[in-house]
Amino acid sequence: MSGSTRDAVMGRLRRAVGANPANDAERRAAVTARLSGAPKGVIPARGQLPPAERLELFIRMATKADATVTRLDAASGIPEEVAAYLRERNLPAAIRMGRDPRLAGLDFSGTALGVTTGPSEGDDLSSLSHAVGAIAETGTLVLTSGPDNPTSLNFLPEYHIVVLDAADVAGDMEAVLARLRQTHGKGTMPRSVNFVTGPSRSADIEQTLLLGAHGPRSLHILVVG
Repeated sequence: MSGSTRDAVMGRLRRAVGANPANDAERRAAVTARLSGAPKGVIPARGQLPPAERLELFIRMATKADATVTRLDAASGIPEEVAAYLRERNLPAAIRMGRDPRLAGLDFSGTALGVTTGPSEGDDLSSLSHAVGAIAETGTLVLTSGPDNPTSLNFLPEYHIVVLDAADVAGDMEAVLARLRQTHGKGTMPRSVNFVTGPSRSADIEQTLLLGAHGPRSLHILVVG
């Protein structure tokens, strides 16, 4: 776009919203206030439930999105559940995970699993991650990037197992984002925040639903607590 054309388009936009040099300072102040205050928009009522009902809504919505969910009383049950999941699907007894301290403390010695850590190079069939939160109204997992949970584990393996603490299920996305800001501090958010709802899918070709199109073909959620 040439300079003159761009200036004409931008001029038309400024006139449409009533912008002019005389009120630039006022408009800049309004933008600064909005960014610093992080005001909330309209929050749907569907996820605003007591904790137990909120968790049930999350499980119902995640299952509706073709994820599978298992409830565990304690984190100590994770290794055997991971082993059983792979065994039931005739998958290799191997799992790759990050350095998340909540996963690093698990004892896999009672299973036949081979456990490796670090980002996936694309040759891992199964991976294990820990979600920082979840959204009840949509059945969505929230995973942050970093050495603890490399983003490649969310997308490259065909079978993705995610551990979720029941207490970390929020009613809506805004509540999860507010928690992230509180945990990391404004301006120091993780490089990426992934929102995952069910296994990867696409119906781009002839409107035929295909699982595993752009990521895992299977998503299994272990809800602890």
